[in-house]
Amino acid sequence: MKIEMHTTPAVFDALANEWDQALGPARFGGFFLRRDWQRLWWKHFGQGTLCVVTVRDDDGALQGIGPWFIDEHDGVRTVRTIGGADITDYLDIIAQPGREESVGEALLDFMLGRDAPGWDVMDLCNIPEKSPTPAHLARSAEARRLHVTVHQQGVCPVIALPARWEDYLEALDKKQRHELRRKLRRAETASVDWYIVGPEHDLEEEIGAFLSLMAMSTPEKAEFLQVPGHCIFFREMGRALFDAGYLQLCFLTVEGARSAALWNFIYDNRVMVYNSGLDPNAFAYLSPGVVLSACHIRHSIEQGLAVYDFLRGSETYKYRLGGKDTALVNLVIRRQE
Repeated sequence: MKIEMHTTPAVFDALANEWDQALGPARFGGFFLRRDWQRLWWKHFGQGTLCVVTVRDDDGALQGIGPWFIDEHDGVRTVRTIGGADITDYLDIIAQPGREESVGEALLDFMLGRDAPGWDVMDLCNIPEKSPTPAHLARSAEARRLHVTVHQQGVCPVIALPARWEDYLEALDKKQRHELRRKLRRAETASVDWYIVGPEHDLEEEIGAFLSLMAMSTPEKAEFLQVPGHCIFFREMGRALFDAGYLQLCFLTVEGARSAALWNFIYDNRVMVYNSGLDPNAFAYLSPGVVLSACHIRHSIEQGLAVYDFLRGSETYKYRLGGKDTALVNLVIRRQE
């Protein structure tokens, strides 16, 4: 195998024709490992030393990537995955299907070799529980006398979507099914509508409306959007992923006024609810956030999508709507002192 390290953002353009292909088909969580997401995240939030390590076979075909960077804090040099723990819900190494173990070993051997930059810890966060990486990489690290810890970091509640809306309702807890039907009936008697942003809309204005609703939702979301770079990232990311066909921006209106919003990604037959917005003071009696989520779940079923993924977080509403936990794993590898 041929291993090469890239330390400048030019790598995202240099690998433009290969990066996403290395994800392979149906790579779980692969959306956030795509080149366009990783490039935008590094552009807006990258710090420290970029350390993108590519693994090629003897014929030069790209087999995998360690999409990493190294930051230093209090003298500790830590290898992290591009995307970060707060902005990106699923992270991993990138490897062709069936090559995860060999790619992981090659990446680890390179990082332990003399050509790699110095580091003390590899802190690989937000790895989906279905990924083979934690088991393979932990085993390889222990065989190389490194200290390894693996623990659950969080959850992403998901719904396995059935073929029919009524089947979805029947799968809910009886109390939650009754409550959801009641809220939907109440919305039907009011001036409630919802829409998905399309090419006929002004995308910049719609993104602005979403960010306003997001900031209204909770003090934590308002504070998040005040962090330098976050709003700009949303706007640039939104435009790029809308043009690429992945962003699905939805709004619920009451009497013509936007009152709730969803920022979704559609990828690999999966809905991923990346964020949401809500005016808590407008039409609260109509439960606009719940109604919009229910309308969108029904739409997703009608579109034949397979999974409704609420992404990271254990908020109560996700379970009331039928979410079942899947785990996120944190893999930490330390050099022996």
